[in-house]
Amino acid sequence: MTTYTPIEKPDLSSLTRFLGWFSIGLGVCEVLKPGAVSRIAGANNHKNLVRFYGLREIAAGVGILTNPDSSKWLWARVAGDVVDIASILKGSDNGVASTGALAAVAGVTALDIYCAKRVSAEMAGTQDVERAEASLMINCTPAECYRYWRELSNFPNFVTELKSVQVTGEKSSHWVMTLPRNAGDVEWDAEITEDVPDQRIAWQSKPGNSPTVNGVVNFEPAPGGRGTIVRLQMDYDFPGRSFAAPASRLAGRNPEQFANKALRRLKQLLEVGEVMETEGQPAGRRGSTTWLDAIAR
Repeated sequence: MTTYTPIEKPDLSSLTRFLGWFSIGLGVCEVLKPGAVSRIAGANNHKNLVRFYGLREIAAGVGILTNPDSSKWLWARVAGDVVDIASILKGSDNGVASTGALAAVAGVTALDIYCAKRVSAEMAGTQDVERAEASLMINCTPAECYRYWRELSNFPNFVTELKSVQVTGEKSSHWVMTLPRNAGDVEWDAEITEDVPDQRIAWQSKPGNSPTVNGVVNFEPAPGGRGTIVRLQMDYDFPGRSFAAPASRLAGRNPEQFANKALRRLKQLLEVGEVMETEGQPAGRRGSTTWLDAIAR
């Protein structure tokens, strides 16, 4: 059976967020003040190219901050650093300025490579299970989001596939999920492995359970006090997953659908007080299914 260990990366997470905001800040400067950036780099008369690089930096920064798997966007930054170095070497007309710019870009490149390698290594270390990731900004404080999530009996309110969640101990619980197509119920016991009030909750299924559903959720203050960014990561395993999971993805029943749907319903509950149902209506997807169909088959 798969053993799950929640990812521990406070320092790496902070570094990743720093690079994301740094990328956005640099991109904004390049878009708004391309002439000044060109002079600093010793490459005058390249304003349009600098603006293009600025848009690239902003896109990379947004990707790093909003994507649970930030490794791809970090490597995109590394590729951009290489392009920047090549541009400085080719287009510079001020030796002193270009030397300083090269040193600065080289330093950032080293930091980008270090962070990208570590994030990629962490992601590669958890590929023995199927993973679902999602993130969403909710207009509530981290404390409010944490309290609602920590009350496990609330889960059926925003995870429609759950039939019930019974708290059996301070950190233990019993879960019952109804499978699609009237295929019956599956049950498992879970235990909270990490509980940081208003910040983070991690859990894992107890040994001998099938399916195995493990995960971690982070509650991060959104920039400017605009609410909370909820980041959810779930790893799951069940008999026959190696065959069923690829087939369910090809059929459009991606596990991210399950995670995103749950977060959207959670957002509505916390912000509005109720869930606005759309399934079965003309604009909804009446036959919407998720990876749970793979277990039912």
